[in-house]
Amino acid sequence: MKDFTKGNEARLIFNFAIPILFGSLFQQLYNIVDSIFIGNYVGKEALAAVGVSFPVIFALISFVIGIGSGATVVISQYYGAKDNFSVKKAIDTLYIFMFFSSILLSLLGILFARTIFELTDLPEEVIPQAVTYLQIYMGGNVFMFGFMGTTAILRGLGDSKTPLYFTIISTIMNIFLDWLFILVFEWGVAGAALGTVIAQGGAFFTAIFYLNRTHTIVTLHLKDLKFDKKIFMQSVRIGLPTGFQQTFVGLGMVALYGIVNQYGTETIAAYSVSMRIESVPAMLAMAFSAAVSPFVGQNIGANLNERVKTGFKATLLLSSLLTVIVTAAYIIFPRQIVSVFTNDAKVIEVGVEYLIIVAPFYITFNIMFVLNGVLRGAGATLIPMFITLIALWFIRIPASWVMAETFGRTGIWWGIPIGWFFGMGFAYIYYLTGKWKNKAVTRHNN
Repeated sequence: MKDFTKGNEARLIFNFAIPILFGSLFQQLYNIVDSIFIGNYVGKEALAAVGVSFPVIFALISFVIGIGSGATVVISQYYGAKDNFSVKKAIDTLYIFMFFSSILLSLLGILFARTIFELTDLPEEVIPQAVTYLQIYMGGNVFMFGFMGTTAILRGLGDSKTPLYFTIISTIMNIFLDWLFILVFEWGVAGAALGTVIAQGGAFFTAIFYLNRTHTIVTLHLKDLKFDKKIFMQSVRIGLPTGFQQTFVGLGMVALYGIVNQYGTETIAAYSVSMRIESVPAMLAMAFSAAVSPFVGQNIGANLNERVKTGFKATLLLSSLLTVIVTAAYIIFPRQIVSVFTNDAKVIEVGVEYLIIVAPFYITFNIMFVLNGVLRGAGATLIPMFITLIALWFIRIPASWVMAETFGRTGIWWGIPIGWFFGMGFAYIYYLTGKWKNKAVTRHNN
């Protein structure tokens, strides 16, 4: 566990962000490795099926993730206030919520998979494999939610290294299972999904086994779990806007695929590959956003507002530097990067086209996420929710749709950074108002 209320802000955030970043990258390797094996050994239809499944999965689970982020803020603020009794109650409440939510969402994903894909006008040759992948993946939700909940709890307490270790173990397991199920058993997309589910389950059970024997606060014993209504409502108050925001972001991703789907299987596959490639700069932004949130939460809880401002500046500088490096690599070597995922010439051509247009704007995406991390850490999530929804649904999606009508496929790609730019601008304007400083769970008499 880490106390963010003392010490050099930049060093604390960097040291905390790096394990999150590597953990996130290893977590994304589930998806990247799936896509590499599928694209090179199964085919572009299967590659498109796996790719189009992920925005659907994200849309289904993101509301629960949002509530979980609210619990993380509550945990970090109680920990900053040295109230370990409330920390323990918040942990129990999060686990109970995650379990029942995972069961409900598994049923929804399994029962309505085909209907969802048909509504997005997915080409008929892609639908059967997309349905198979989605149903198997969603069937393992209880393991995924369990591990995500454990990770969120530890990060709220200032521990980003422990989740990294278990994520590395599960990633190695997933790579082996992809090789076994896809190349040896030739199970295609079903093998990719099953390998991911087994790996996530392994990570969750291994983490709980370890924590139950070594940790004083984070333990999971089913008979001892107690649900605290007050803490749950605090988590909902903070996390509900984020949950709605993430859900509508997921639905926005599905809507964008609905536009992309009009251009055929090659374009769907290329866009899917681009999303895997884009996950690297996205993880950079998300890792530093996740790092700055508990930093802000603890310092708000300890009534150290000046450290919040300094921490924000340090986070922005560090994350922007790394984002620029990744962006340069993508612009210089786009063809080589896309070719890792597929040997289909048309898919490679479209993927390179996407990177050349969108990659130069990753810095905008990064700034937007860091700003949102600061606001969420303070507990101010309602305004950022509206900002994100406006930037996505009133700017990015309409811009992609209108520009696609005029410029064809490339118009879709140009609409994406336009949405990021407005989202960043709106978030920064709200940050400058300073109103987010008054949203903390804890109260101080100044």
